[in-house]
Amino acid sequence: MDHLLASTLCIVYNRYTAHALADSPFEAAMVSAISGGEGQMTSAADRLADGSTTPAGAVPPAAPATRRLVGLDGIRGLAALFVVLHHCRLSAFPGFPRDTGPGWASWLLYGHFAVVVFIVLSGFSLAVAPARRDWELGGLGRFAHRRLWRILPPYWPALAMSLVIAWTLVPQPGAGPPTAASVVFYGLLIQDVFGSPSPNGAFWSIAIEAQLYLVFPLLLMMVRRAGVLVMLGAVGAVVTAIGLLAPAVPAVDLLMRFTPQFALLFAIGAVAAGVAGGRWLRVPWGWLSLVTVVPVLVLITLRGPEWTVANFYWVDLALGPAIGCLLACLAAGRPGWLTRLLDTRPLRALGSFSYSLYLTHAPLVTVLYALVIAPNFTPGVPAFLATLALCVPVTLLVARGFAAVFELPFQRHRTWPELRAAIRARLSGRRSSAGRPSR
Repeated sequence: MDHLLASTLCIVYNRYTAHALADSPFEAAMVSAISGGEGQMTSAADRLADGSTTPAGAVPPAAPATRRLVGLDGIRGLAALFVVLHHCRLSAFPGFPRDTGPGWASWLLYGHFAVVVFIVLSGFSLAVAPARRDWELGGLGRFAHRRLWRILPPYWPALAMSLVIAWTLVPQPGAGPPTAASVVFYGLLIQDVFGSPSPNGAFWSIAIEAQLYLVFPLLLMMVRRAGVLVMLGAVGAVVTAIGLLAPAVPAVDLLMRFTPQFALLFAIGAVAAGVAGGRWLRVPWGWLSLVTVVPVLVLITLRGPEWTVANFYWVDLALGPAIGCLLACLAAGRPGWLTRLLDTRPLRALGSFSYSLYLTHAPLVTVLYALVIAPNFTPGVPAFLATLALCVPVTLLVARGFAAVFELPFQRHRTWPELRAAIRARLSGRRSSAGRPSR
């Protein structure tokens, strides 16, 4: 065992030093914004169950030709759009978590659960490629580069936009104008560690996502050394202990600001990626997802939003298995009607800029409601419908334009040299076109 641990540490160290300066793509994904690593897999869980492992120090064999896992872009897009609708409802019907609006719009109170979907999907997307190579990360430096390359180029401009809107027009509901501390804490993605006025109501989850990336290599190491079930059980035990002790132990309660239940949701997503192939495809994941989600939805409906919000910790954990089973089901291409629906061109397009939509929508909804809707429409349903009619198309258009500048180029061009070369090529092409005589 000591020899195995030493070999594992040597592999991690060698890969880290070899890839520390490597330029590599960051797979398109949630906030998360993750879509990378999509492909059809022979399950690493199958290989582990059969006793097949990669020898210590050996480079895992190249994965066979794969097909794209359909439906993930559609899920991301719908989840991001649901968050937009959620914030539209909160603007028109204040008092959250009290349900002060019409019953037919009550389902829009639960935008938090879209973030739950994002977290499980993030763990799934990140684990797809490692699961195909016996849970090898592929290099700490390479992994860190991918994460930073994907998250920060859209995040920092969205932060700047949010700060300008909050300082010059309208701050976020329930928060004062951002301070210098806000700039530092949000810029460094430590806003959940240190409190300060928020420039953007959606940014809280980006810090959680970034911190989960730090945990991900440790989760993979646990899987390689002890197996999937041990990793899931260990994370589940820690998360459950925090949830049980927090109400009685002030020191443990301090950890609740980090939303620790998301660690288990993240691990569930990673496990779902590990079983999304081989003989595991025969498991009725769709039915398991339905069976596990229905009791949770019934409980939410019966207890109402105030109870649900007060118990997000446990409700989130209860939804995790259903979401993981759904992702495993989609990886198997079932049910066909759902995968085809999620893979339609509009939903794929929406998913392609879902991260930008998530990052930019909150200050736009706030300023449009305060300056346009509230002064001109009757509070209640008329204001809510006007908010939907105005804010949804505006946020979609802004997010698509924002993504074209700050998100999509960083997905297509994976390093600074590639990106600079693409910009120069485009600029030179435009100059050439402008210099040609018209016929």
